[in-house]
Amino acid sequence: MASDDTDRVADADRYLQEEAPGPAELGSVLLKETLRDALSNPGLILDEATMLDEALRLMRERRQGCILVTRDGRLSGIFTERDVLMKIVGTKIDLSHTPLRQFMTRDPVRLPADAVVAFALNKMVTEGFRHVPITDDDGRPVGVVSMRDIIEYLSGFFPKDVLNLPPEPSTFRSREGA
Repeated sequence: MASDDTDRVADADRYLQEEAPGPAELGSVLLKETLRDALSNPGLILDEATMLDEALRLMRERRQGCILVTRDGRLSGIFTERDVLMKIVGTKIDLSHTPLRQFMTRDPVRLPADAVVAFALNKMVTEGFRHVPITDDDGRPVGVVSMRDIIEYLSGFFPKDVLNLPPEPSTFRSREGA
């Protein structure tokens, strides 16, 4: 076994035996921290009258996987990469004359910014969402939380040594004794 791998496994073993502040706090964080703490993406917010060509251009330029769609400033729908693939690709529509409202998912599940991270994570996993809009008390979008946002937020509680372990660290332990 390579020396780097041996050192990495030994470091991980030491870390797991110590009282580390990060992962030990994870359960508490999941139940106490709110989406406001984890939210880093204000999202792409467009009116439902925006034409598809403009919406798709902005998604591509800003590298956004979804658009929060509004009517009179309030969330009315969500338009995602999945909508593009399932509803638009292969159709003969004029993107420059077709508004978002015709292809958005209406009245999406939304969460308040004070929802706890565990609730959002559970909702995303059980419902199969990659993006969930975050709204204020008046239904105005304040951002979007993605599965990636939550994973990146939670990974901050783990030291780099643990995050950089090989995919199956136990296979390295078994080789040590051989």
